[in-house]
Parts: sequence; C-alpha cells; structure tokens
Amino acid sequence: MLKPSSFFVSVVSLFSLAAPVGAQPADVVGIRAQGMAGAFTAVADDATASWWNPAGMAGGAYFNALFDSGTHREPPEDRTPAGDPQRAMRDTATTFAVAYPALGLSYYRLRISGMQPQISTGTGAGVRQEGGATEVRLRTMVLNQFSASAGQSLGSHLVIGSTFKVVNGGAVSWIQPAATASLESAADVDPSGDTKVGLDIGAMAVFGRARVGIMVRNVNELEFGDSSEPFTLTRQARIGLALSTGSRGAIGTMTFAVDGDLTRIPTVLGDERRLAFGGELWTSNRSLGVRAGVNLNTIGDHRTAVSGGLSLGIKKGLYADGEVSGGTDDGRRGWGIGARVTF
Repeated sequence: MLKPSSFFVSVVSLFSLAAPVGAQPADVVGIRAQGMAGAFTAVADDATASWWNPAGMAGGAYFNALFDSGTHREPPEDRTPAGDPQRAMRDTATTFAVAYPALGLSYYRLRISGMQPQISTGTGAGVRQEGGATEVRLRTMVLNQFSASAGQSLGSHLVIGSTFKVVNGGAVSWIQPAATASLESAADVDPSGDTKVGLDIGAMAVFGRARVGIMVRNVNELEFGDSSEPFTLTRQARIGLALSTGSRGAIGTMTFAVDGDLTRIPTVLGDERRLAFGGELWTSNRSLGVRAGVNLNTIGDHRTAVSGGLSLGIKKGLYADGEVSGGTDDGRRGWGIGARVTF
C-alpha cells in the first residue's frame, strides 16, 4: 500500500537464505502518499502523518479519519504458461488512523508473502517439474503496529512530532511440493510474533507556501524472530520538500513535492536509496483531487515506479480515494482504495 524502502526491497530480503530480513516497507501506507509515488514527507497533512511525519498533523484538518487497503503483486500468476511454479510476491497493507492537529491514533497491518521455486537435493524429492523445481519455499512476514502520535510547535515555523508505537512482528517459512504450492498458501498463514516498543521522530518547517519535512523511522531498531527467521526494522531517515501554489481560481490548489532517502537500505541486490517526485491538484471546491508521481532507485539497480491517484468528494468532508502503481519496479505494481473523512 505496503510500497522510503519498498515492497520489492522487503520481499527480496525475505527470500534471502543467507541473510535475515532487514528492510521495512516505509512507503506502503496511505493512498494519497502512494498516488504521489511516496513524495509525502513534507505533505503529511492527513491521518497517515502518524506514519509519514507526525509533525505534519499540525498543518492538517481539525479532524481526519481514514481507512484504506491496498495490494501489490508480481507476477499476477503463480505459474508460467507451461505450468511451472515461478517466483511470486504479494504485499498487502491495511490502515485505520484518526488525527487531530496535535494527536493521532493509528493501526497498520502489513503482510509480505512470497514463493520461491528451488531444486531439492534430498533423496525424497517429489516429481521434477518441467522448469527444474521439485519444491517451493513459501514465506510470510506480518507486522501489526499500534501507535500514538503527538506534535509540539517550536516558534511560528517549526513543529517537532513523535510516534510511539507497539509493534508485533513475525515471520515463517516452509517447503511444499512444487505441484501443489501456491502464493495463496503463504498469504493465509499468520506467524506468531514478538512484541516490541519503538519510536519515530519527525520535524516540519513551514515558510509561507513551502514546507520542509524530515522523518527518522525506527530510532531504536527493532529485532524480531528467532535464529531461523529473524528480521530487523532498521533505522531510516528521509527528507522532503513541498511547494503549494495556494488557490488559483477553478483549478484550486496544486502541490509539488520531492522526497529523498538519507540512509541506504541494504538488500541482497545491493543498497538502495529512493528518490520520489509527486504532485497533487484539487479543484477549488475540493470535490476532486488528482495526483501522480515517479519513484526511482538512485544507486545500484535503477528500478522506476510510476503512480497515479484520484480523490472523489462524495459529500462535504467525505472522500473516496484510489491509486494505481506500475513501472519497471516489479514489487510496486498494484492498487489501493480507501475512504477518508475530514473537517
């Protein structure tokens, strides 16, 4: 939605047999944020500010509540046209969040599931598939996060915010015969997990129509799992800049934003550092919002994702939100929908 580090980073790490899971999907949350390809650190003016930048709540509506859900999967089928199992991944994110200008409460559930064909070296291997795989390794990682966020103004231009979070996380893997394995099998499993307490810190500086935001996620790195399936939510820092045009007649308000990672995300494919560009346009009566963005990795494997989204005003204060993502970054192809109330 789940999609900063990315879904792709997390799934690749999940499938690494030589290293523990180490990447956290950061730009998976928020339909608006995903529609802007993750350029949201300096925007963060809805209830997902508790995830993106808790300091942004001070510049949001008096009341904001939302529920959204999204999924990203690649490829769309578990098997090739010849019937052979192939590597597949699916990521889902569910969000419920409520925010006032100085307080936010939220729940996030992230699931990353995958399947990886492999050739068994055991003596009891099953019937060999045409593609060479006799068995398939299935894996699932699940995070449940409950959080409370608050902000404090320091003068007329700067706000500092923090998110105190309780995170339950777990991962599990197992082997199935290639003839019967499916991604659905992995997606249906709920691994038992550990519960840890963490902290995120954000800041927002406002100068007229310009906003500069910075977010440090996982100030205290959280380690989950045992020696067989460990993973860590590593410390990550991200900075963003947003410029708003203010009201412009029938066109309404336009916002342009850029986000960049300040930390590298280690993966089995090499380190990643993401750069995102996004924009959002609202009509003057705020009955329609349109957004789009581009997200790319600036080091190592240069994968690019493109996103777009819409917000439709059903009635005053009530919106239906949607987004779609694609591009050459396989792990970011998907969609999300949500409902939002704001006053």
